[in-house]
Amino acid sequence: MSVLLSELLNELKGKEIAEQLQILASRFPGEVVFSTSFGLEDQAITFFIASNKLPVKVFTLDTGRIFPETYTTWSRTVEKYGLTIMAYYPDSFAVQEFVTEKGPNSFYESVDNRKQCCHIRKVEPLQRALKGNKIWITGIRAEQSSNRQDMPMLEWDEVNQIIKFHPLLNWTWGQVKQYVSRNDVPYNPLHDKGFVSIGCAPCTRAVKPGEDFRAGRWWWEDSSKKECGLHIHENINEEIKQ
Repeated sequence: MSVLLSELLNELKGKEIAEQLQILASRFPGEVVFSTSFGLEDQAITFFIASNKLPVKVFTLDTGRIFPETYTTWSRTVEKYGLTIMAYYPDSFAVQEFVTEKGPNSFYESVDNRKQCCHIRKVEPLQRALKGNKIWITGIRAEQSSNRQDMPMLEWDEVNQIIKFHPLLNWTWGQVKQYVSRNDVPYNPLHDKGFVSIGCAPCTRAVKPGEDFRAGRWWWEDSSKKECGLHIHENINEEIKQ
């Protein structure tokens, strides 16, 4: 796998993002997917895909607890670009069993409960969405959190058995905002209210001045490396870091 990753990195190196996406879509026809949560980074990537008519499948995870503003952004995106965005939902029985047993807000009570909720609502649906594909495009940026600083642009996801591509990895928050504004890309109005990383409504708050980008996610937890389980970085990728 490291040989393929190195080969792809050499192909993508120095290319514009739209061209990088086109190269991957050509190398793996019908097997390239992009996961969007309609945050600013994802909207920028959606614009690359839509404006260049790239053959990339777009999907989103509807956890059942996302903000109304996120649904509005979703609708505006579909209307403006005419995209088909596949929605994946958590298994209804798993949600029913979890909420019945532990209550609707049990994720506030322990990290284990929160991780179980994330697994049911996000991780398992993601696994279904990725199945059968070869390339997973994400909106991850190195600036977002300390445990994303050492991520390579292209990496092997051992858990999901798929290659992940992070086209905006080295972009700053300012660059993303400028790009979205310049191209009149629809964006979540919560960004204008201090929300940087937007997830489920009960688990997301606005970030205060000087706080870390991820401070608004699961803010009641002490850990500085808070993730929901969608993105697990393996040290194995260090050898092919760009």
